[in-house]
Amino acid sequence: MEKKLKALSHLYVTVFMSSFASFIVVPAITDVTMFALCPGTDECSVAIYVSGIQQAVIGIGTALMMPLIGNLSDQYGRKSLLTLPMALSIIPSAVLACSRTTNFFYAYYALRTLTAMICEGSINCLALAYLADNVTDSQRATAFGILSGISSGAYVCATLAARFISAGSIFQVATLVSMLALVYMRIFLEESIPDRDDSMTQPILKESEDAIQKDGNVVPRKMPAFKRIPSLRDIICLLRSSPSFTQAAVVAFLYSFAEGGMLASSMYYLKARFHFNKNQFADLLLIAGIIGTASQLFIMPLLVSPIGDGRLLSIGLFFSCVNNIIYSLAWSPWVPYASTALSVVMVYASPSLRSIVSKQVGPAEQGKAQGCISGVSSLANIIAPLIFSHLTALFLSEEAPFHFPGFSLLCVAITLAIAFITSLTIGNAPSNSSDKNSSSCMEAYHNIIVQLHKSSGPEAFSPSSEEASLRSTPSIYCKN
Repeated sequence: MEKKLKALSHLYVTVFMSSFASFIVVPAITDVTMFALCPGTDECSVAIYVSGIQQAVIGIGTALMMPLIGNLSDQYGRKSLLTLPMALSIIPSAVLACSRTTNFFYAYYALRTLTAMICEGSINCLALAYLADNVTDSQRATAFGILSGISSGAYVCATLAARFISAGSIFQVATLVSMLALVYMRIFLEESIPDRDDSMTQPILKESEDAIQKDGNVVPRKMPAFKRIPSLRDIICLLRSSPSFTQAAVVAFLYSFAEGGMLASSMYYLKARFHFNKNQFADLLLIAGIIGTASQLFIMPLLVSPIGDGRLLSIGLFFSCVNNIIYSLAWSPWVPYASTALSVVMVYASPSLRSIVSKQVGPAEQGKAQGCISGVSSLANIIAPLIFSHLTALFLSEEAPFHFPGFSLLCVAITLAIAFITSLTIGNAPSNSSDKNSSSCMEAYHNIIVQLHKSSGPEAFSPSSEEASLRSTPSIYCKN
């Protein structure tokens, strides 16, 4: 237990530093983009479209890369795969650390687009899989909430630092912290590779299914055995592996679609309507981050057991919807600040969703599952900026069909309302990888092997091979 706690503490430090480096540039990047593309103005359609296109291209890349990275982490370990995105994330901030002129901005834009196809979301995805390797089902929602709280804490510290550091120094600090995070991870974080033996398990499972079909019995539902590079069919099979997993994937798509719309709209909306600058963005993000961090670290662990992760997901989505409605109707600069109070429950959505997904798969499929959900979220990030960037630019311009500057944010709220309704069908999703089901699962699988042994003769399965296969069988192959 002490060894696991030590490993998790190193993971939390790694996530904190990498998140800090990522978040510290957020309040400044809007001003840097507009200074490079439209100097001296508060409204810039070009900047909105450029940011939207970048977000869409990154979404295409991450949709393809997340399932691959998650699957490879199941094969080669979480630490090995973490090295790649953490190393690549250093490059873009290092470019703007040198200069923020137009030419350097274009270089940053190109490098950021390319590297983010691998880096965007992959560190969080692998960290979730690492946690799932080291905590039980009953503790998973709490652990995911703590990880999310660590990220929110990094968000608070980064935003507070951005509030008092000049724009040039911000990117230098981000570069330095990214390098420190990579070095720390390589030195202190222990490798985590799920226990598996596919070479022995998969052939037996295939023959077992054939035998059951011949007898006319029901075939147990199992997760697809991915190749090293999963195909689209593999991903679709995984997403359809259980009703709860499918519903969670739909909610993940809608939630990420709304988040992408918020990212593409909110800052440009606030800048055009209330003339917000870097410092005001930092203040707004700081307040929301402090509230969210405290809630995830201290309140969410108390609510997981009595309420359940399914209801926490619905609560988070509902209040996220309310928050966007308030944003879209904001009539004064203080309104966005007041609505940040809703962050106390809004932050429950993401860790609760990931916890539900994690419970639908076995220990050897955590990387696949988290990677596929990240891929689904990335698909939403492809579509969202293409729609919301156009809506934002249109309704902030003089050519708007009617006067409603926050119309794009109202559309985000409608998307979250649909996600909320969908989440109500999930409820408290049953665990397909819990320890309490393991004995009955292994007993059922043992019966399958015994039947095959009788029908195929003593030569087909020796006692030693049967015992080894039972030990190596992932729990995902035995679902109720």
